[in-house]
Amino acid sequence: MKHVAIVGGGPRKYVPTLTNFYDEEMYWIGADYGAKMLLEQKIIPDYSVGDFDSVSESEFRIIQEKSKQCKAYEVEKDETDLELALEHALEQNPTTIYFFGVTGGRLDHALINLQLLYPLQQKGIRGVVIDEGNWVELKEPGVHEVTQDDRFPNVSFVPFTSEVKQLTLDGFYYPLVNANVPWGSTLCISNKLHREKGTFSFEEGILLVIKSRDIIE
Repeated sequence: MKHVAIVGGGPRKYVPTLTNFYDEEMYWIGADYGAKMLLEQKIIPDYSVGDFDSVSESEFRIIQEKSKQCKAYEVEKDETDLELALEHALEQNPTTIYFFGVTGGRLDHALINLQLLYPLQQKGIRGVVIDEGNWVELKEPGVHEVTQDDRFPNVSFVPFTSEVKQLTLDGFYYPLVNANVPWGSTLCISNKLHREKGTFSFEEGILLVIKSRDIIE
């Protein structure tokens, strides 16, 4: 019944204040530069892993000293640092895995990191990607509840499969009743709750649920 948080080495400006998501039961994993960002935010990594080619020798020594566990790999390896972190996360038998520092920068990295949510879902593990402006997770058919969140006031529903069938939104500014939403549709982009809680339900497909806010730089 453990929550695991993985912090990747994505661009620093996309990583939120991690202490806002801190939970005493949370198991924190730093992947390469992500371990450095954890320490900078005064969170001790339970496990740091990677080839650590993104940090200096002195920074790596600090990561080794401060982390509860640390495992370094050669730069030439089959797995990415994030994959190594995810393998260790799965060994903890988590109910939920939160990903930070896995968006922004290269689009190919961001896209494949979002796709990591799918195999987790197939294992019955909730996966959530969080950055400075977004909260992203996958949902299977059924009835789901959404609670008002001032950090991420916008809510969008994006088909992850070729079509999501019989989608109903209740409690939203733009309601919807039994709509079939195909891949590429913008029908359910940028909605908002008009009360404290709302629900969404659908009968077939997989839905990418994105809660977001505008970031003014």
